[in-house]
Amino acid sequence: MRTLRSISMLCMMALVAAGFASCSDNESYSDMLNDERHACNAFLANFEIEDVPADTVFKVGSDAPYYKLDPDGNVYMQVLKTGDRVGNRARKSQTIYFRYTRYNLNTWYTQGGLWVGSGNADDMSQTATAFLYDDYSLETSSQWGYGMQMPLKYLGIDCEVNLVVKSQYGWTGEISSVVPYMYHLRYFKSRI
Repeated sequence: MRTLRSISMLCMMALVAAGFASCSDNESYSDMLNDERHACNAFLANFEIEDVPADTVFKVGSDAPYYKLDPDGNVYMQVLKTGDRVGNRARKSQTIYFRYTRYNLNTWYTQGGLWVGSGNADDMSQTATAFLYDDYSLETSSQWGYGMQMPLKYLGIDCEVNLVVKSQYGWTGEISSVVPYMYHLRYFKSRI
């Protein structure tokens, strides 16, 4: 946990530095964060929001609530399928594959609910996406950000979720863009 906080602090410092460098003449970094907050709040206003239950028994389905996964409200999870929470839990440094479609919430917000998705969920010819669970020492794991791995703390590897991820917990290469995404994710373990 201490390492995660240290990495989070480094990412935040990089975020701030990159954010100031990437801001347009018309929009400050603070404005970009404000836009992100408005887009996330507008999307989440359509759902019930709950804290993670103490017994980690989640409501499941497309009408289930979004669960707040971190104290600062950077990641919210809607559980579509819990997976096998007893016999199929992720272990530290285990290779986890995932398929995703992601939707830019800023675009959704500014264009009146327009969903334009991207990702590899429907195209099996795309390169496999994977990370080492709870191991951010390699760029191949850390590049996806912290948010993508958070559901596996509570659910089986074969779970399926919708995940709202604010920029600072998203892809590390995109942190300075300050764009929140809603992900539809399915996770798989390696067959090897």
